[in-house]
Amino acid sequence: MRVAIIGYGSMGREVEKVLKERGHSVSARVDPAQADADSRSLTEKLAGASDMAIEFSHADSVMDNARAYARLGLSAVSGTTGWHSRIEELKGIVLGSKIGYLYGSNFSIGAHLFFALVAAAADLANPCPEYDIMGWEIHHKRKKDSPSGTALTLARLITGRNERKKKVVTERLDRAPAADELHFASVRGGEVPGTHTVMLDSAFDTIELTHRARSRGGFALGAVRAAEWLVGKKGVFEVNEFIQELLRRPQ
Repeated sequence: MRVAIIGYGSMGREVEKVLKERGHSVSARVDPAQADADSRSLTEKLAGASDMAIEFSHADSVMDNARAYARLGLSAVSGTTGWHSRIEELKGIVLGSKIGYLYGSNFSIGAHLFFALVAAAADLANPCPEYDIMGWEIHHKRKKDSPSGTALTLARLITGRNERKKKVVTERLDRAPAADELHFASVRGGEVPGTHTVMLDSAFDTIELTHRARSRGGFALGAVRAAEWLVGKKGVFEVNEFIQELLRRPQ
């Protein structure tokens, strides 16, 4: 594939490394703020020289970028977070065009294995009311959104599978949480790529499930593999659709 990297920050540079390792080429590096990018915007010429775009940019750029992809006929994978409340708007832009568009809050394959473990744990805890469930995340000091998309995904998995936890609280609590509230806290600081923990706790023991990213490379690898999967497809896809097929037929 010839891939246009949209957003040439830390994640964009990781994506570039993985593309080269997997035998793909970078057709363009697009970023309005990075001095070493090839272009400030995606042009018709750059899109014509590309088979796919991989985007890790800013939430406020996602819709404009999607309009450009649809207009220029360029399929895209977006790992940008903080915009998923506007998914219907995104579908209105992409559906009816000739492109495929795949989005997600976390492209780490290991994280998706973690999601499956957390969902199973939330379900298994149903007949055990002595276990309370809570969670927290830690991310580097430059991360824009809080809670992260990954934290919200975990919270939705738990509240969707556990009979006792039905409401998600992500803000600071200056009171005792209600029995049906799942508290999921966020910390920002340092250089942590991303750590997420879900705890099941009773008066007798504690069970902790933790996913700890060592680098951004896992997210980049997942995004590139998702782009490989998206080739030839049209429509809007969520990262879980790619992951489910990947885990059924591992490569």
